[in-house]
Amino acid sequence: MFRAVSVVMILLFAAILPKSVVADEIPLRVAVQAFVKAENDRLNLLMRVPMDAMVEAQFPLRGEVGFVIFSEARGAMESAANNEILQAIQLFEGDRMLQAANLEAVRIALPSDRSFVNYESALANVHSAPLPDATDLYYRQGFLDIHASYPIESVDSRFSVDARLAGLGIETTTVLRYILDDGAERTFSFIGNPGLVYMDPRWYQAVFNFIVLGFDHILEGTDHLLFLFCLLIPLRRISALIPVITSFTVAHSITLIASALGWVPTNIWFPALIETLIALSIVYMACENIIGVKQQHRWIVTFCFGLVHGFGFSFLLTESMQFAGSHLVMSLLAFNVGVELGQILVVVLAVPVVHLLFKYALPEKTGVILLSAILGHWAWHWMQERWMNLSAYDISVPAFGAQFFAGLMQWAALLCLSAGILWLMNGVFSRYFSTQELAPGNANAGAEER
Repeated sequence: MFRAVSVVMILLFAAILPKSVVADEIPLRVAVQAFVKAENDRLNLLMRVPMDAMVEAQFPLRGEVGFVIFSEARGAMESAANNEILQAIQLFEGDRMLQAANLEAVRIALPSDRSFVNYESALANVHSAPLPDATDLYYRQGFLDIHASYPIESVDSRFSVDARLAGLGIETTTVLRYILDDGAERTFSFIGNPGLVYMDPRWYQAVFNFIVLGFDHILEGTDHLLFLFCLLIPLRRISALIPVITSFTVAHSITLIASALGWVPTNIWFPALIETLIALSIVYMACENIIGVKQQHRWIVTFCFGLVHGFGFSFLLTESMQFAGSHLVMSLLAFNVGVELGQILVVVLAVPVVHLLFKYALPEKTGVILLSAILGHWAWHWMQERWMNLSAYDISVPAFGAQFFAGLMQWAALLCLSAGILWLMNGVFSRYFSTQELAPGNANAGAEER
């Protein structure tokens, strides 16, 4: 009875729902373009937003199709600009939020308009005459161009923006270009609501943001966490974990820095290859736990896989370097610090838990095999899925030219650097293992082979 009443109510609601509401569907993808430039005592904001993203706007229309009447649309344009766009944007001068925007100009542009290629042409277009009413433009196919200004104290101030435009579509991509004093552009591209974006950050702002970014990435990266857990299962003392965690840290730092310098392939299949190898690293470590090896040599394997994981870290870092401003090196190091802090937190929290689990719930060999098998099974499915994704790419032999040999030299330098660091670490860890004894029941029964 209740189900029947619910169905009837839904049908009645759909029948009385205004046609305009039914038609006003939130678009799947929305692309927003914006410019920000400080001039004299004003901070100018130019924006171009697709009109189909402004579902509440009531533009004057003619004909059954719904062509815009441009001569009567100014009130609707200003209402849409103020209520649906500018209210979702906060601009800051230093730590001070700028007062409400002054709407300088609004204009509807055709889908074919290309004036937003640079700041000057975009500004001129927004202030140009409106389109003639004879122009046939369906109201959901055009762009709304906006020019807003904010009073500021100095053009030399540092500005930031909090653009909360995610509600414009299912996926909203914003490309914002900040015009510097010398005319150069600093481009930011983000999806959804990125939070506060410093368009010209101070060094400590960039450092803090990238430490947080690296810290969050290691905690949200399930594959990296599973790799760490595979290391923890047989090694449940901090002293035993020092060599493998250190080698993993050093290795992924090498490839992370190399990636930031551009020493990585630009092929579209390379990220898919790295993701597959990361899953493989978990499967291998799980199998190694089950079979049993001498733990004095595990740090070498961990170092090799750390190089792979470093490329995985770099994919996020490459996308985020746009927020570093002029502090690229410091941001790179800060991201790495954040990753290490996240790893330390995982180790400090996980080691006591795993130790207690083996002490009170699981026998030594059975527990290592059981937990490793679970992690390995999980990663095996990842590896299969990622291998299928990798197989979809057309991986062909590169052309033998100057670019190929330049890339080959970069890889050779990276391998030589890695080999040199591995040799130095071998000397350090050889002395370390000579003074350390693994406790019974730890590291596969004291680093003995099963």
